[in-house]
Amino acid sequence: MGKLIYATNNSLDGFTEDTSGSFDWSEPDEEMHVFYNDMMRGIGTQLLGRRMYETMAVWETEPSFFEESAVLADFAAAWQDSDKVVYSTTLTGPVTQRTRISPVFDADEVRALKEASPADLLVGGPDLAAHALRAGVVDEIRVVLAPVTVGAGKPAFPTDLHLDLDLSDERRFGNGAVHVAYRVRR
Repeated sequence: MGKLIYATNNSLDGFTEDTSGSFDWSEPDEEMHVFYNDMMRGIGTQLLGRRMYETMAVWETEPSFFEESAVLADFAAAWQDSDKVVYSTTLTGPVTQRTRISPVFDADEVRALKEASPADLLVGGPDLAAHALRAGVVDEIRVVLAPVTVGAGKPAFPTDLHLDLDLSDERRFGNGAVHVAYRVRR
Protein backbone atom coordinates (compact mmCIF):
# COMPACT_ATOMS: atom_id res chain seq x y z
CA MET A 1 0.00 0.00 0.00
CA GLY A 2 1.30 3.43 -0.91
CA LYS A 3 1.14 6.44 1.33
CA LEU A 4 -0.06 9.85 0.19
CA ILE A 5 2.55 12.57 0.66
CA TYR A 6 1.89 16.31 0.51
CA ALA A 7 5.16 17.93 -0.53
CA THR A 8 5.46 21.70 -0.66
CA ASN A 9 8.00 24.50 -0.84
CA ASN A 10 7.19 27.31 1.57
CA SER A 11 8.45 30.63 2.71
CA LEU A 12 9.32 30.60 6.39
CA ASP A 13 6.01 32.38 7.07
CA GLY A 14 4.03 29.58 5.43
CA PHE A 15 3.28 30.67 1.85
CA THR A 16 3.78 28.71 -1.37
CA GLU A 17 3.74 31.88 -3.46
CA ASP A 18 3.72 35.60 -2.75
CA THR A 19 0.88 38.04 -3.43
CA SER A 20 1.92 38.38 -7.09
CA GLY A 21 1.83 34.59 -7.58
CA SER A 22 5.61 34.33 -7.72
CA PHE A 23 7.51 31.46 -6.15
CA ASP A 24 10.93 32.18 -7.68
CA TRP A 25 12.30 32.60 -4.15
CA SER A 26 11.92 28.82 -3.70
CA GLU A 27 13.83 27.77 -6.83
CA PRO A 28 16.04 24.85 -5.83
CA ASP A 29 19.79 24.82 -6.26
CA GLU A 30 21.54 21.66 -7.44
CA GLU A 31 21.80 20.12 -3.95
CA MET A 32 18.07 20.56 -3.37
CA HIS A 33 17.23 19.29 -6.85
CA VAL A 34 19.10 16.05 -6.17
CA PHE A 35 16.97 15.73 -3.01
CA TYR A 36 13.77 16.28 -5.05
CA ASN A 37 14.95 13.78 -7.67
CA ASP A 38 15.35 11.11 -5.00
CA MET A 39 11.90 11.86 -3.61
CA MET A 40 10.24 11.85 -7.03
CA ARG A 41 11.74 8.46 -7.95
CA GLY A 42 9.61 6.84 -5.24
CA ILE A 43 6.32 8.27 -6.51
CA GLY A 44 3.97 6.06 -8.51
CA THR A 45 1.08 8.52 -8.90
CA GLN A 46 0.84 12.28 -8.64
CA LEU A 47 -2.41 14.06 -7.76
CA LEU A 48 -2.34 17.56 -9.22
CA GLY A 49 -4.64 20.50 -9.60
CA ARG A 50 -4.85 22.20 -12.99
CA ARG A 51 -2.49 25.03 -12.17
CA MET A 52 0.19 22.76 -10.64
CA TYR A 53 -0.14 20.41 -13.61
CA GLU A 54 0.30 23.24 -16.10
CA THR A 55 3.36 24.44 -14.17
CA MET A 56 4.95 20.99 -13.93
CA ALA A 57 4.09 19.70 -17.43
CA VAL A 58 7.22 21.40 -18.81
CA TRP A 59 9.19 18.49 -17.32
CA GLU A 60 7.75 16.47 -20.20
CA THR A 61 6.68 18.94 -22.86
CA GLU A 62 9.69 21.30 -23.02
CA PRO A 63 12.93 19.33 -23.42
CA SER A 64 14.97 22.55 -23.60
CA PHE A 65 13.87 23.13 -20.00
CA PHE A 66 15.94 20.19 -18.75
CA GLU A 67 18.32 19.01 -21.49
CA GLU A 68 21.28 21.14 -20.43
CA SER A 69 21.66 19.66 -16.94
CA ALA A 70 22.01 16.04 -15.86
CA VAL A 71 20.29 16.85 -12.55
CA LEU A 72 17.32 18.48 -14.29
CA ALA A 73 17.14 15.65 -16.84
CA ASP A 74 17.06 13.17 -13.95
CA PHE A 75 14.15 15.05 -12.35
CA ALA A 76 12.31 15.16 -15.69
CA ALA A 77 12.72 11.39 -16.11
CA ALA A 78 11.45 10.76 -12.58
CA TRP A 79 8.48 13.13 -13.09
CA GLN A 80 7.58 11.44 -16.38
CA ASP A 81 7.85 7.99 -14.76
CA SER A 82 4.71 8.46 -12.66
CA ASP A 83 1.01 8.41 -13.39
CA LYS A 84 -0.83 11.69 -12.99
CA VAL A 85 -4.40 12.42 -11.99
CA VAL A 86 -5.26 16.05 -12.72
CA TYR A 87 -8.32 17.52 -11.04
CA SER A 88 -9.86 20.12 -13.30
CA THR A 89 -13.23 21.16 -14.61
CA THR A 90 -11.68 23.20 -17.43
CA LEU A 91 -9.04 20.95 -19.01
CA THR A 92 -10.38 18.88 -21.90
CA GLY A 93 -7.39 16.57 -22.16
CA PRO A 94 -3.84 16.00 -20.94
CA VAL A 95 -0.69 17.34 -22.60
CA THR A 96 1.49 14.66 -20.98
CA GLN A 97 1.61 10.87 -21.11
CA ARG A 98 0.30 8.67 -18.29
CA THR A 99 -2.19 11.40 -17.34
CA ARG A 100 -5.93 11.42 -16.85
CA ILE A 101 -8.24 14.32 -16.07
CA SER A 102 -10.81 14.02 -13.30
CA PRO A 103 -13.42 16.74 -12.77
CA VAL A 104 -13.64 16.35 -8.99
CA PHE A 105 -11.50 15.19 -6.08
CA ASP A 106 -12.88 11.95 -4.67
CA ALA A 107 -11.38 10.85 -1.34
CA ASP A 108 -12.69 7.29 -1.77
CA GLU A 109 -10.95 7.04 -5.15
CA VAL A 110 -7.72 8.27 -3.54
CA ARG A 111 -8.04 5.67 -0.78
CA ALA A 112 -8.47 2.99 -3.47
CA LEU A 113 -5.41 4.30 -5.36
CA LYS A 114 -3.36 4.11 -2.16
CA GLU A 115 -4.58 0.57 -1.42
CA ALA A 116 -3.71 -0.65 -4.91
CA SER A 117 -0.35 1.11 -5.24
CA PRO A 118 2.98 -0.50 -4.44
CA ALA A 119 4.54 2.99 -4.57
CA ASP A 120 3.82 6.24 -2.77
CA LEU A 121 1.52 8.93 -4.13
CA LEU A 122 2.18 12.66 -4.12
CA VAL A 123 -0.35 15.46 -3.87
CA GLY A 124 0.91 18.78 -5.22
CA GLY A 125 -0.47 22.25 -4.72
CA PRO A 126 -2.03 23.76 -1.61
CA ASP A 127 -5.60 23.92 -2.91
CA LEU A 128 -5.80 20.25 -3.84
CA ALA A 129 -3.80 19.30 -0.74
CA ALA A 130 -6.41 21.12 1.38
CA HIS A 131 -9.08 18.75 0.04
CA ALA A 132 -6.88 15.73 0.74
CA LEU A 133 -5.92 16.95 4.21
CA ARG A 134 -9.55 17.65 5.14
CA ALA A 135 -10.56 14.20 3.84
CA GLY A 136 -7.92 12.57 6.04
CA VAL A 137 -6.13 10.78 3.19
CA VAL A 138 -2.70 12.44 3.58
CA ASP A 139 -0.23 10.25 5.46
CA GLU A 140 2.88 12.41 5.39
CA ILE A 141 3.75 16.07 4.93
CA ARG A 142 7.13 17.15 3.56
CA VAL A 143 7.96 20.84 3.67
CA VAL A 144 11.01 22.63 2.36
CA LEU A 145 11.25 25.96 4.12
CA ALA A 146 13.02 28.62 2.07
CA PRO A 147 15.08 31.17 4.00
CA VAL A 148 12.69 34.01 3.16
CA THR A 149 9.49 35.58 4.42
CA VAL A 150 7.07 37.00 1.86
CA GLY A 151 4.46 38.57 4.16
CA ALA A 152 1.37 37.27 2.41
CA GLY A 153 0.28 35.10 -0.48
CA LYS A 154 -1.11 31.59 -0.93
CA PRO A 155 -0.92 29.63 2.34
CA ALA A 156 0.51 26.11 2.18
CA PHE A 157 -2.10 24.77 4.60
CA PRO A 158 -5.78 25.42 5.20
CA THR A 159 -6.13 28.02 7.93
CA ASP A 160 -9.12 26.24 9.46
CA LEU A 161 -7.62 22.77 9.87
CA HIS A 162 -5.89 21.32 12.93
CA LEU A 163 -3.43 18.47 12.31
CA ASP A 164 -1.37 16.56 14.86
CA LEU A 165 1.97 15.54 13.39
CA ASP A 166 5.01 13.48 14.33
CA LEU A 167 8.42 14.59 13.04
CA SER A 168 9.94 11.81 10.93
CA ASP A 169 12.86 13.50 9.14
CA GLU A 170 14.77 16.75 8.84
CA ARG A 171 17.60 18.06 6.70
CA ARG A 172 19.49 21.31 6.27
CA PHE A 173 20.70 22.49 2.87
CA GLY A 174 23.72 24.63 2.11
CA ASN A 175 21.55 27.46 0.79
CA GLY A 176 19.80 27.85 4.17
CA ALA A 177 16.65 25.92 3.30
CA VAL A 178 15.39 23.24 5.67
CA HIS A 179 13.37 20.11 4.89
CA VAL A 180 11.05 18.69 7.55
CA ALA A 181 8.85 15.64 7.18
CA TYR A 182 5.95 14.72 9.43
CA ARG A 183 3.65 11.73 9.70
CA VAL A 184 0.01 12.71 10.13
CA ARG A 185 -1.37 11.26 13.37
CA ARG A 186 -4.69 9.51 13.01
